Amino acid sequence: MITNDDMDQVFSALAHTTRREILDHLRQKPGMAVGELAQSFDVTRIAVMNHLQVLTNAGLITSEKVGRTRRLYLNAMPLQLIHDRWIDAYSGHWLDRMSLIKQTAEAVAQQIYEED
Repeated sequence: MITNDDMDQVFSALAHTTRREILDHLRQKPGMAVGELAQSFDVTRIAVMNHLQVLTNAGLITSEKVGRTRRLYLNAMPLQLIHDRWIDAYSGHWLDRMSLIKQTAEAVAQQIYEED
């Protein structure tokens, strides 16, 4: 169960381009070291660390310490919970609307066909 406060943290974390790019990197290469990840960005390592802290607080990344290296992993569970809560519900709404539009278009086409 994800609370509204949890969702606020996830949406806030996702609002920044660099943080979304960090998640993309971790999705493509799980277990990246912090230093390796920082080299992918044109910002200071401190800035990357600050972004990582925001993502960690939102539950979007996890890390493990391996020797002197910190390995980073994407945790997609908060995104899945938001998807389940928001995307599924709204896509159902639009599927209903699309079905209505399709039925209306088919009825109009049938009426035109019968008039000819």
